[in-house]
Amino acid sequence: MSIHIGDLAPDFDVETTTGKINFHEWIGDAWAFFFSHPADFTPVCTTEMGRTAQLSEEFAKRNVKPIGLSTDYVAEHMKWIDDVNDTQGTVLKFPIIADPEMEISRLYDMIHPGESTTEAVRSVYIIDPDKKIRLMMTYPMNVGRNFDEILRVIDALQLADARKVATPADWTPGGKVIIPLSVSDEEAKDIFPKGWDEQRPYLRVTEL
Repeated sequence: MSIHIGDLAPDFDVETTTGKINFHEWIGDAWAFFFSHPADFTPVCTTEMGRTAQLSEEFAKRNVKPIGLSTDYVAEHMKWIDDVNDTQGTVLKFPIIADPEMEISRLYDMIHPGESTTEAVRSVYIIDPDKKIRLMMTYPMNVGRNFDEILRVIDALQLADARKVATPADWTPGGKVIIPLSVSDEEAKDIFPKGWDEQRPYLRVTEL
């Protein structure tokens, strides 16, 4: 199954380390950071699970709920969480999906046969409160994710929704933004009272 940005995130019922959930109900009115792992008790995955737990307050500030997935059972996940907490100096509280039959992994196109036929690659899905997929990233099994980038893109998506802007290359919070082509100059006068720098008719840069 192919999944695209803008699609409704496929719903499912599944067992997790915090109990059985319905995915859409679990998201509720929050955003979701849904990320997959090849297997429990693997080194890169352990650091990523730990980093997500360490950033729990940062995700909460953004109304984002993290949820992991690994192609193992809940019992194995629970043992692994002890290792994550011990080695990464944190307390992991977010749910980890049990997907031993790879049903969710296949639903979300996380199984890439060129990498492995039995383990999920490192996929990332950012899902908004309307349950729409807003961003996707895929990493190979041996490369850990950049969590500064994950938080950055969440900030960019939420800012774009709130202020009708786009963000330029390497944007970080507080930086200049772009007025999208969908906003006319007349509309922009009301939305962006500070004005803007028109570098080209299609490239209008402003500060918020």
